[in-house]
Amino acid sequence: MNDKFLKPYNPAETESRIYKLWEESGFFAPEAHPSVASAKADNPENLPIAESSKLKAKSFSMVMPPPNVTGVLHMGHALMLTLEDIMVRFARMQGKKTLWVPGTDHAAIATQAVVEKEIYKKEGKNRHDLGREEFLKRVETFAAQSHKTITSQIRVMGASCDWSREAFTLDEKRTEAVRSMFKMMYDDGLIYRGHRIVNWDPKGQTTISDDEIVYREEKTVFYYFTYGPFTIGTSRPETKFGDKYVVMHPDDTRYAEYTDGQKIELEWINGPITATVVKDTAIDMEFGSGVMTITPWHDTADFEIAERHKLDKEQIIDERGKLLPIAGEFAGLKIADAREKVVEKLRAKGLVVKEEPYTHNLATAERTGGTIEPQIKLQWFVDVNKPVKARGGKTLKELMREPVAGGKIKIIPEHFEKTYFHWIDNLRDWCISRQIWYGHRIPVWYKKHGIDTEQEHGTNTEMFVGIEPPQGDGWEQDPDTLDTWFSSGLWTFSTLGWPSSAETATAGKPGPESDLANFHPTDVLETGYEILFFWVARMILMSQYALGVIPFKTVYLHGTVRDAKGRKMSKSLGNGIDPIDIAQKFGADAARMTLIVGNTPGTDMRISEEKIRGYKHFANKLWNIARFILENTSSSPSHLLRGGIEGGEDDAIVHGDEKKLLDEQQNLLEEVTRDMEEYRFYLAAEKLYHYTWHTLADRILEESKTVLKNGTPEEKKRRMQFLLHTLDTLLKALHPFIPFVTEEIWGLMGNKELLMVQEWPVATNS
Repeated sequence: MNDKFLKPYNPAETESRIYKLWEESGFFAPEAHPSVASAKADNPENLPIAESSKLKAKSFSMVMPPPNVTGVLHMGHALMLTLEDIMVRFARMQGKKTLWVPGTDHAAIATQAVVEKEIYKKEGKNRHDLGREEFLKRVETFAAQSHKTITSQIRVMGASCDWSREAFTLDEKRTEAVRSMFKMMYDDGLIYRGHRIVNWDPKGQTTISDDEIVYREEKTVFYYFTYGPFTIGTSRPETKFGDKYVVMHPDDTRYAEYTDGQKIELEWINGPITATVVKDTAIDMEFGSGVMTITPWHDTADFEIAERHKLDKEQIIDERGKLLPIAGEFAGLKIADAREKVVEKLRAKGLVVKEEPYTHNLATAERTGGTIEPQIKLQWFVDVNKPVKARGGKTLKELMREPVAGGKIKIIPEHFEKTYFHWIDNLRDWCISRQIWYGHRIPVWYKKHGIDTEQEHGTNTEMFVGIEPPQGDGWEQDPDTLDTWFSSGLWTFSTLGWPSSAETATAGKPGPESDLANFHPTDVLETGYEILFFWVARMILMSQYALGVIPFKTVYLHGTVRDAKGRKMSKSLGNGIDPIDIAQKFGADAARMTLIVGNTPGTDMRISEEKIRGYKHFANKLWNIARFILENTSSSPSHLLRGGIEGGEDDAIVHGDEKKLLDEQQNLLEEVTRDMEEYRFYLAAEKLYHYTWHTLADRILEESKTVLKNGTPEEKKRRMQFLLHTLDTLLKALHPFIPFVTEEIWGLMGNKELLMVQEWPVATNS
């Protein structure tokens, strides 16, 4: 027995050394796995990997959801890395050609916001003071430092990903993919530029998507005002300066005397106005008085009504959240400051009918916390309702819906499919332009005068859309950047080499030896349920459109990691748990088991240091079990250390108590393997934990002490053989969950090959 077993297990002295051993072995890359060499030997015709159905069937691929380069990893990332590493290690031990692509995300809005805040804090400057070029240098420096921290943390958690294929959403290859996709979609008429209402963040000074909105409950006042012969209701009187249309349902008998287009003279905030009656079925006759005025520039529903009836649209609030000259005496005031003043003026005119307490959901920007103020802006959009000729005339919405509805893509847990369909069915055109500097700059150039932000074409007579800038002088690139989700939507295939020169030469079809041919569609996409819409749906959109195939076969959604009281971890609460601190204190294996046992898909989980400490004891228990077994089998024939218990002369001695114990163990293996294959990792981990601690340590080893002390030579031999076999089997089965301690024990047993590439212990009685 190795002398190291005489000391307690110390993860701090073990884990970094083991990870270095794994990384230097080259086995993180699919080409290096021993099974690949044997599979090639079974391929006498020397077919390309992609063309050999036998080899293709033995592959497993997955892309890592790229962490944002905005800081450090949190427990949610640790959960993601643990789940995915379990899947990868299990597939690798099954002999599959396994690829796990790591990477990071530039996270444009979030990263720019962090750097801007830091610059202002230290220097009192904003990005405009520095200029675009200097500011981007600062952001890139920050992102590089953050990237270095994040990749080291990924290693600490034991992630066995292929670092030789690491990607970054803003690197050269991904930039080529983003520009290629933009041009493809533009040429197909799916990307257009126009004036549409968007979610404007006055604090971040950019548009954001519907999915980047966080709704916060706000208690306010709902006001009822006299508007000519009508009573209208609103919680935002400060936006009503431009309201000159009064809308009612055409079937509302209360207003049958009024006709569409009828003009009405009335007194309003800043004096007399002429209002126009509009009849539209979008009006809810049951809400309030059944009549409303509209502010098309600052409300999505109002904008849609104005578009249908070709009504005027007037801007009331500027991009900084202040009232414009149309507000008269209130011009220049912030909307929050103007509200009560506007109400007071209406009250003085006798136009306030009543006021009621009102609670509603206030839209705020996820990244900055700013209150969203819808604005009509000249932006770039993806048309989700236009037929795509190359995809049989199906729209992007249909291409997103069909794979899930048809069972080509399975979502775990299944109930999230309803949520997915609800989002698809209510999807509007996707605004993909952002008014920030960091990120993929829109690959569009304008001739001579740059971009006029107030007109679709402005004074420009030429526009060029391309992967590379146009030749010649006088061209200026569009200053906006693309929504981060546009680039990350390509992640499953941009990380596998799309596009390539080989694809270009074969009308978009990947070459036979490319990663794209070998590993796409990927097998699993594992991520948090909160980005089912942000990311998962958009990856399906992009892959279906560009390649005509699904991006993955299974979507595994995990929940949020919360503190022991069930609260979301945050800096303000001071309840965060740093996964790296935990790994250093208790070991990464302990953190991994804590995150897996009892953690069902799509469900939030609670975590505490006390719980993690318990699984540190489990690693120690396994260490002590190994020490006991090796101490008591040191005189055994060396071939027993290979774990063989069936076959040859040894088969005859496996009977009696050992046969019963072996059957029990094999039944466990059958269950665990089935759980692993069906993504029930929480059950597999729990079953192995209980077998190790309660069956093996508490019962079998205690019984074995008597056998090894008082048994006949034959009984001792049988028991030693069983114990060695059990240790061998258990280390393999536990390896995907607690890879560090199992690899260390495996090596100390005298094994020359790494545990990570051993065969998964298939039940022999199955």
